[in-house]
Amino acid sequence: NKTKQNKTKIMKLERTPSVVANAMSERPEIPEPSGDITADIKTILTSLQQISVAISDIKLCNKDTLDRLTSMETHLTESDERLSAAEACIVMLTSTVADLRDKIDDQENRAHRNNIRILGFPEGVEQGNPSKFLEEALPALLKLPAGTDISTERAHRSLAPRPGPGQRPRPFIIKLLRFPVKELLLRSARDLGTLEWEGHKILLFPDLSRALQDRRRQFLSVKRILRDKMIKYGLFYPATLRVTYKGMTSSFATAEEAEK
Repeated sequence: NKTKQNKTKIMKLERTPSVVANAMSERPEIPEPSGDITADIKTILTSLQQISVAISDIKLCNKDTLDRLTSMETHLTESDERLSAAEACIVMLTSTVADLRDKIDDQENRAHRNNIRILGFPEGVEQGNPSKFLEEALPALLKLPAGTDISTERAHRSLAPRPGPGQRPRPFIIKLLRFPVKELLLRSARDLGTLEWEGHKILLFPDLSRALQDRRRQFLSVKRILRDKMIKYGLFYPATLRVTYKGMTSSFATAEEAEK
């Protein structure tokens, strides 16, 4: 409704110059003196009255124009205020959504705190019992001390469709009962380097959310440079690169900071 009112006011404002022009065009022509002073004075007075009326009309038109301009300025000011308020609200909501997304991602990763993702085991080797298979295979694979308890809460293949012949097997996702055991398995895998099981290369990773994996993946090029230069580093949860060089340790939250 306000938009229609503004359009109507603009149309009226556009017609105002024509009203003024009409008033100006209606001004009387002052005749030449007739020689009769009395008649000439009457003619002049009549013309002055007509001019006065025309001037009054112009003043009314000007007042109407000023009123409409003032009204339009008021509406524009109100529109600017509403737009500014909407922009501020959008900024606030964007920040809130980002905070909530970070919290959800953090909750997801905390729920996976005891999880390990294991790649490389062929399809079907678990024979329908992944927990039993991994509890038997991992201690030997990682050369753990005899009697090490790696009890699992559950284990399963990832939920992707079963691959066909020649395709990459689905990873195992294993949830351990105790967090220290998870750390032991990952540390043993790092210490041993390359892991092989019956000719298959096996890899162990923390089970992280995709968003956190993407954040950690940004450090790949930096880690490669550090390895080439034999500089000690570590990537800590959630995505902090810690570098030790000449006895000094520095932490970096982004790859850009580390590259500097």
